[in-house]
Amino acid sequence: MPIHVLPPQVVSRISAGEVVERPASVAKELVENAIDAGATEVRVEIRQGGRRLIRVTDNGCGIPQAEAALAFSRHATSKLRSEDDLARITTLGFRGEALASISAVSQVTMTSRTEGEPTGTMLRLAGGNTIQHEPHGGTVGTVITVENLFYNTPARLKFLRSETTESSRIVELVSAYALAYPELSFHLTDNGRLVLQTSGNGRLYDVLIKVLDPQMGLQLLGLRVPDLESDLNAAPVSGQQPPRITVTGYVSVPALHRATRSYQMFFVNRRWIQDRSLGFALEEAYRTLLPMGRHPVAVLSIAMSPADVDVNVHPTKREIRFQDPRQVFSAVQRAVRHTIIGQAPVPPAVTEPMAVAPSEWARQAQLPLQRDWRTSAGRGQIALEAQRTADAVLSASVPMVERLPMLRVLGQVRQAYIIAEGPDGLYLIDQHAAHERVLFDQLQAEQSAMMASSQTLLEPLPLEFSPQQRALLESVLAPLASLGFDVAPFGGNTFLVRSIPAALNPEQVRAVIAELIEAAKDGIEASSPQSVLAVIACHSAVRSGQTLTLDEARQLVQHLEKTTSPSTCPHGRPTMIHLSSLQLERSFGRR
Repeated sequence: MPIHVLPPQVVSRISAGEVVERPASVAKELVENAIDAGATEVRVEIRQGGRRLIRVTDNGCGIPQAEAALAFSRHATSKLRSEDDLARITTLGFRGEALASISAVSQVTMTSRTEGEPTGTMLRLAGGNTIQHEPHGGTVGTVITVENLFYNTPARLKFLRSETTESSRIVELVSAYALAYPELSFHLTDNGRLVLQTSGNGRLYDVLIKVLDPQMGLQLLGLRVPDLESDLNAAPVSGQQPPRITVTGYVSVPALHRATRSYQMFFVNRRWIQDRSLGFALEEAYRTLLPMGRHPVAVLSIAMSPADVDVNVHPTKREIRFQDPRQVFSAVQRAVRHTIIGQAPVPPAVTEPMAVAPSEWARQAQLPLQRDWRTSAGRGQIALEAQRTADAVLSASVPMVERLPMLRVLGQVRQAYIIAEGPDGLYLIDQHAAHERVLFDQLQAEQSAMMASSQTLLEPLPLEFSPQQRALLESVLAPLASLGFDVAPFGGNTFLVRSIPAALNPEQVRAVIAELIEAAKDGIEASSPQSVLAVIACHSAVRSGQTLTLDEARQLVQHLEKTTSPSTCPHGRPTMIHLSSLQLERSFGRR
């Protein structure tokens, strides 16, 4: 279909607006245009987070010479013609605003050639004005180069985030479209470095391995969808059968979960979208299977009739509306639940203890190592159950204590809580939270004295990350180095860890770095050494489910008594519950 300017009655029906918010907005529009053009290979190049340069090259159908200039006019598109087309949108783009908006705030160069033309076209624009238009050679397809974004709107430029953050958003965008279109080959370079490359062989799982943390791929389940016709209990409208909704993709086993929803992607008719109802449907499918505050990993693609979904809602086209959201909700929930129940039965809360290497905890807290520590699966559930039991029994707690009194340790409950007697009643101490506080204060003291202890690994530890994780890792390398980490690039998305803080167990290195990357991904300030210390302390502390001898429990409590804030861990969670003598007497009817 040729490019043409939409008539006024169609323009008035379109949810118009500014589409260029940041470099990722530009990359999104250009990648979508390449896909709509029928490309089988899409190459994206960015520099300085996209502010200096964004170049998208495709081998699609190209733009005819006669239509090249028209493509940069507002509301000029080849993807729809009439109001009726808005009811069944089958392309990613349709508004005809993107190129005009991009060229208005940048310097754009476009070269393009179609199959039937001997030569192509080269067009240069700056600030929306054409400065050069001439014939140009080249292969079939289109190359659009956007340089110096927001050069003429400095107010917008100053509100952009750091280069690393802007790059990570573009990496996330290209990764999303690689997942939506596994049959297309995507190639992304950032400042000359290859970040992502997919083969275009059509296998979604191969793209998942490239995009996500490679270790996650081993814990993902391909959806085994029952014979779903959306919500089978829904009554047909006007005697018609409910529309067919197909749900495909991958979800994580219940044992794999994250602290945020950043590892969840949803696609509707191959459009990457944001929809709270789909996220809620996914969470409902995992109800009772995940710890509180944790979220599954998922890449879900929903296919349905274009007439049953409205994408003409928001200028970014990320928000959509379903004609029958209840049917979509039911289809997603049932497909995911069927998969995780059928392929990944929930493990029991308590299993036989499994042996682990001698713990570093005794050395960290200067405790004598009595024997090998043993841990048990499901210890988190045990700790949560013990906490709930304590909350039910105790009518009040005393979370804020300036200094702990001298305590006499009596024993351990459920391998998670230490029971101690004080001058005024009993104390129930969370051993993990307490040890977090002890280690955090020790690490903080070392940092203040500029004496951060480090241990060199006998063999460097290679860690492979996803393309987006690699980009974000650079933002936390400085605080990691100041605390004893030696992390260096090793080619591609692989890094070598040569040394780590002395307090950290080598087995926890990946988890510590991954948590800091997640914090940076969500915009949380992860570059602060204090936040890094808190993460190291958390992963180095004794876990719930580990048995402590009486001597080890005593020494942990003694170290806790000397800390600056014994009542809370570095994350603000209470370390203890206090049951006063008065509460005891009242509970036994003595008062």
